[in-house]
Amino acid sequence: MNKIFSLKNDLKKLSNPKKAEGFKRFFKTGKNEYGEGDEFLGLNVAQVREVAKKHLQKLTYDDLQKLLQDKIHEYRLCALMILRLQYEKADKEEKKKFVDFYLKNTSHINNWDLVDLSCEYILGNFLLDKKRDILYKLAKSKNLWERRIAIVSTFEFIRHNQFSDTFKISEILLNDKHNLIHKAVGWMLREVGKREEKLLEKFLEKNCQKMPRVMLKYAVEKFEKKKRKKYLNC
Repeated sequence: MNKIFSLKNDLKKLSNPKKAEGFKRFFKTGKNEYGEGDEFLGLNVAQVREVAKKHLQKLTYDDLQKLLQDKIHEYRLCALMILRLQYEKADKEEKKKFVDFYLKNTSHINNWDLVDLSCEYILGNFLLDKKRDILYKLAKSKNLWERRIAIVSTFEFIRHNQFSDTFKISEILLNDKHNLIHKAVGWMLREVGKREEKLLEKFLEKNCQKMPRVMLKYAVEKFEKKKRKKYLNC
């Protein structure tokens, strides 16, 4: 049996039409919405992950490319999960190839869950000990998903107590027009604040008046009530 057909068949066996319809609304697939045209099988992340593990050793770059180009959301998600798992097992040289492949396919990493479940584990991890110019280029992209990749990739840096790129990229994105970027930036700032609250406060003192409301609310979510109110009223 064809490798891709086998993987798709395993995913189709788990399909849930009722959930699929709900996902279309949840992931904003209507006309002129950010996920316009996306189609779903109705699988949750855990189900897709199990299928990815089953097919992990079977698929090549060419196979993953074909899955990423498919209109079915879960096929693309499964491809990214396989890429992530393969990346984790790869040596240093091979990791660079996975990152290059990932960056070549950002046009197919085209919804927030696809970004969030992949970028920090592949691109963010790879850049831990390297120059991070590519993130600044992505942060200035016209592509919504590339901008989200730029900020969410810094979650891996945050986990290693490296915060400067999160703050710098957040400043680049302060005037972004899209709600999904506001949420992502606020989320990453909140993660910094959970580790180094004083650093987040310093950023907020400088920028809170410029920050979109959603971004600010996400950023201060873990503050105690009085401090949270102070910044929400800045």
